[in-house]
Amino acid sequence: MQEKHDQEKRYQETKRHGSRLFPFNIYPCTIPLDFPSVLLHWHRDMELIYVKKGRGRIQLGMEEYPGEAGDIFVIPPGTLHAIRREPGSSVEYENIIFEMEFMGAGAADICAGEYLLPLSSGRLLPPARLGPGTEEYERIKACLRQMEDLCERRGNGFELGVKAAALQMIYLLVQRFPKTRENAAPEMERLKNVLQEIENRDREPLTVADMAGFCGWSSSHFMRWFKQMTGGSFMSYVNDRRLAAAAESLRRGDDKIVTIAENAGFENLSNFNRQFKARYGMTPREYRNKKPETDI
Repeated sequence: MQEKHDQEKRYQETKRHGSRLFPFNIYPCTIPLDFPSVLLHWHRDMELIYVKKGRGRIQLGMEEYPGEAGDIFVIPPGTLHAIRREPGSSVEYENIIFEMEFMGAGAADICAGEYLLPLSSGRLLPPARLGPGTEEYERIKACLRQMEDLCERRGNGFELGVKAAALQMIYLLVQRFPKTRENAAPEMERLKNVLQEIENRDREPLTVADMAGFCGWSSSHFMRWFKQMTGGSFMSYVNDRRLAAAAESLRRGDDKIVTIAENAGFENLSNFNRQFKARYGMTPREYRNKKPETDI
C-alpha cells in the first residue's frame, strides 16, 4: 500500500502555486509558444481554464471538449486533464489554480464539512465546460475577472478579495451542479495507475503487451480500454509524452541531442529525429534554435 501511495504521489503534479500563505496563482499560457501541449495529469488543487483566444481541445477525465474564446473549464481536485490546440491554430488561456486549504477546507464549520472537503476529495463538482450563454456563466466569468484584476493591481487586502471571489465562484458552481457526485470511478483510478507506470518506465522500451500484462488483460482489450479512456492510442500517448519531455529539454537545456533522446526513452537517434519532425514539423536542432510555429 505504501509503495502504491508513493508512486501515485510521484505521478501527481505537486508544484506549489503561489506562496505557502497565499496558495493561489493565475498563469497566462499559449500553446504552442509556451509548450506544445499539456499531457494528461492531475493534482489536488482546484483549477479553472479560461480560454482567451484561439481554439483548443481540453480533456476532462474521459471526455474531450472543444475550447474557444470565452469558454471556462472547471477542473475539480483529482481530475485527470489535458490541453492541446487544434491543428493550424494556437490557443491562449489562463490557468487559475488554488489549494482548497486557501478556501478554508480545514475549518470546523458547515461550509468546510458540507462543501469544501467534498470538493477537495473530488465528490462535490463534476468536471465541466461552461460556455457563453450557459446558466451562471456571466456571474462566474465576473468572478474570474475580479480575481485577475485584484492579482494585477495587488492593492491593500487584495488577498481577501481574491478569496471572496473564489468562494463566490464555488457557490455559483454548487448552484449549477447541486447534487454531490459519487467518488471517482474505479476505471479512472486504474488509468491513473497505468499513467504512473508509464512515468515509472519513461526510459525503457514499453509495449502494449507490457501494459496489458500490468493490468492483467489481453493486448486487444487493453488497447480498446486505453483509447476509450484517453481518446488516443497507447503508443501515441507514450511517444507524445516522450517527445514532449525531449522538447522541454531542447528549449531549456544545452545537452547534446543524442543525450536528450536517450533520456526521453529513444534508443535510436534516427528514429527520434524522424518522430520529432513528424510531431513538431521541424528537426530537434531547428526546434532548439527557434520557437515552433506548428504543432501537428
